[in-house]
Amino acid sequence: MSDVRPGADLVVVTDLVKRFGQNAAVDGVSLTIREGEVFGLLGPNGAGKTTAISMISCLIAPTGGTVTVGGFSVANDASKVKKALGIVPQEIALYPTLTALENLRFWGRMYGLSGALLEERVAEALETAGLADRAKERVETYSGGMKRRINIAAGIMHHPRLLIMDEPTVGIDPQSRNHILETVKELNKRGMTVLYTSHYMEEVEFLCDRVAIVDHGRVIACGTVEQLKRLVGDENVISVRIASIPDGVMESLRELTAVDSVTLHVPLLKERDGEPVQDSDVSPAGAGEGVTIEVLSRDSGAVIADVVGVLGRAGAHVLAVDVREPNLESVFLHLTGTSLRD
Repeated sequence: MSDVRPGADLVVVTDLVKRFGQNAAVDGVSLTIREGEVFGLLGPNGAGKTTAISMISCLIAPTGGTVTVGGFSVANDASKVKKALGIVPQEIALYPTLTALENLRFWGRMYGLSGALLEERVAEALETAGLADRAKERVETYSGGMKRRINIAAGIMHHPRLLIMDEPTVGIDPQSRNHILETVKELNKRGMTVLYTSHYMEEVEFLCDRVAIVDHGRVIACGTVEQLKRLVGDENVISVRIASIPDGVMESLRELTAVDSVTLHVPLLKERDGEPVQDSDVSPAGAGEGVTIEVLSRDSGAVIADVVGVLGRAGAHVLAVDVREPNLESVFLHLTGTSLRD
C-alpha cells in the first residue's frame, strides 16, 4: 500500500491560502501528515476544512502556499498526487439507479482496475462496507448510512496511500456511524493513512493520532489529543441545562470569580444571517427541551454553587448539572471563547 517508511511525512502543507473574493476561506494553514497515521481536522462548519482538503485533493487551486503528497506537488504533479489519493466526499458520489456492485465496478475501472483484480477489490470493498449481501440492490433503495458506507467502499478500491474523508458520518444512524468509525480504525491498521475531517469531537478523539483544530481558516492548535487537552490545564466544564434563559444571566455568570468562559447552546437553532444565536434571541417561554450553559473553570467544585445561585436568583429553572473533564470541546472553547458545536 505504501513505499514510504512509517512515520515519514506523507503530506506537507505550507502557508496554504484560498481566497474567494475578499474572503479567506483558508488563511495560512501549515501542517504535516505522517505516513500511517489518522490525522484529524476538527472545527465547526465553515471553518475551512473542506476547502483545505479540496486543495490537497487537487480539486481547487490554492491562492497561495504549497502542498506536497508523497513528495509530489499538487500544483506541478497533480496526476501523480491523484493516484495516491482516495476521496470520500461529504456528498454521496454514487449513481443512485445502479446497484452497489455496478457502482464499485465503475469506480474501480476509473482507478484503472480490470479483470480478476477488479472483481477481487469489489468483493473486498463490499465486505469492508458490510454490504456484500445487498450488493445487487440499487443504491437509491439504501438508507443514508448504507449509502455512506458504499461511498467509502468506492474510495478505497485502489488501496490509496492517503484516504481523505470529509465529514463521513453526518446525518446517519448510530449503527452506521459506529460501523464507519470501526472501518477507519481497520483501514489504518492495514497501513492506510487517513485524513479525517469532522466537527464531532468524540469521533476525532476516538480515531485520530494527531489533530489540528481549525477555526476561521486557520490552524489554532495541533498535536495529540492529550497534548491539546493540556492546553486547558486543569479546567473542567460545568454544563447546566435550564428551561429558558433569563435576560442578563450570561453577563452575571461571566462576572463570577474563577470563571474563564461561558457559552450558550440552543438546540435546533442555527446561525442567523451568519451571526451566532444570542441569549437575547431565545424566548424565555419557548425553549422546548431547554438550553445549556457551559462554564469553563479551574475550580469547578466552588463555582458550581455560585453558578446555580446566579441562575436561581435570575429565576431560571435548572433541569440538570454535569461536570466534565477537559476534552476537545473544552480546548476549542478555551482557545476561541466559542463552542465547537453547530
